[in-house]
Amino acid sequence: MEKKGVKLAAQNRKAHHDYYVEEKYEAGIELAGTEVKSVRAGTLNLKDSYCSVKDGELFVHGMHISPYEKGNIFNKDPVRPRRLLMHKREIRKLHALVKQDGYTLVPLSVYFKDSRVKVEVGLCKGKKNYDKRAAMAQRDTKREIDRAMKVR
Repeated sequence: MEKKGVKLAAQNRKAHHDYYVEEKYEAGIELAGTEVKSVRAGTLNLKDSYCSVKDGELFVHGMHISPYEKGNIFNKDPVRPRRLLMHKREIRKLHALVKQDGYTLVPLSVYFKDSRVKVEVGLCKGKKNYDKRAAMAQRDTKREIDRAMKVR
């Protein structure tokens, strides 16, 4: 994902282990000034975070942005729900899919695109335990093959 003007701040690696990612969307995020400074410092965690639609607006829950250490009374709650910025038709489409088809919305990564903070939201379907085991076994065999090729 390393494009010109794009700097990765955080990734949700567990999402790729727990879900099949069907589609990816880019969304802006509404942050306070001290939160942006904290994200720039790389002190955020996407583990166990998810997105939901309420009153036609998209929110991310469970995203932990540590308080900015040089901040003061303007520091916000680290795990407060934050609004994501997308087009209204995209939000409606995602809401319809999540309501009916058993999909869930998971933030996959947070990055800077030029000077703006963006969130990559994935439309995901849950994996069963046997799917996770099969994926891990496949990853291990690929790793062994790569290791054997590297030695030669």
